[in-house]
Amino acid sequence: MIKFYFNGAPNPNKVALFLEETGLPFELVPVDTRKGDQFKPEFLKVNPNGKVPAIEDDGVFVFDSNAILLYLGEKTGKFMPANTPANRAQLLSWLMFIASGLGPYGGQAIHFKDYAPKGMDYAINRYLFEAHRHYKVLDDHLANNRYMVGDAYTIVDMAFWGWARMAPRVIGESGVAKYPNFKRLLDEVSARPAATRAIALKDKFTFKTENDDEAKSFLYRHMTTKVA
Repeated sequence: MIKFYFNGAPNPNKVALFLEETGLPFELVPVDTRKGDQFKPEFLKVNPNGKVPAIEDDGVFVFDSNAILLYLGEKTGKFMPANTPANRAQLLSWLMFIASGLGPYGGQAIHFKDYAPKGMDYAINRYLFEAHRHYKVLDDHLANNRYMVGDAYTIVDMAFWGWARMAPRVIGESGVAKYPNFKRLLDEVSARPAATRAIALKDKFTFKTENDDEAKSFLYRHMTTKVA
């Protein structure tokens, strides 16, 4: 059985969606990052990067949400596009675009807007600009495609959904409305019963919500660690 190391953050939700869509049996292992669970030796054995999500599949360790989606998709043959060179190229291209762009820039925009010390206007503008740029690239692509890879709902749409759900927090509901094709796919995936179940997994556990000094020491270690 798959051990799924998770919490309610956007990246774990992508994997949760795949597991709920496929019905694969899995065991939930909560990782409370505000309590430092991600730095415990037993978790670092699974993911040396100290980030959620990660899975253990009968002794096989996989980390990074997009890598997990690709691993599980290829292993099960589920939610993968037809196996043609063109589809493979699109799947890898968009999956990496989401992994390197949509998630990181959205996450940094939220960080600098909501958590960083005041006076970071340059950083806020930088990451909001890039977030908008990524949304526009996706919106243009989806103007001519029902899903991220042609007409099939795949792991790439699941990867998209994880951080697309955060767009209202990044740019506001009115900002999201400027990207109707982006919003269409976001709403469609969010309406799937598996998405509702995926989001609800976190409610099986009690995760710390306070962003107190202890939480900040685990989440933002750069604030207490001098590297130069």
